[in-house]
Amino acid sequence: MSNPFFDHPILNSPYDYPRRHWELDSTGQPTQKTIDARPKGRVHHPIPKPRKQKGKSRQQNLGLDDGTGLSTAQQQYERPPR
Repeated sequence: MSNPFFDHPILNSPYDYPRRHWELDSTGQPTQKTIDARPKGRVHHPIPKPRKQKGKSRQQNLGLDDGTGLSTAQQQYERPPR
């Protein structure tokens, strides 16, 4: 079975005013119908869902003291209260 959307995806010339576009359903999928009008200006950018992190642990300190005595307890970063 042929799919016109994928067989001929480009409907307009790059040098002329756009006259037709593919109709999209509410989920952004082509309906295989063309509309004889300029498409409305909208952007379709799928936003990926954030990755789930298993065993998420927080870093307790930054560990900047390399043993040379340059960092002291008073210079340690204190996390603000939540």
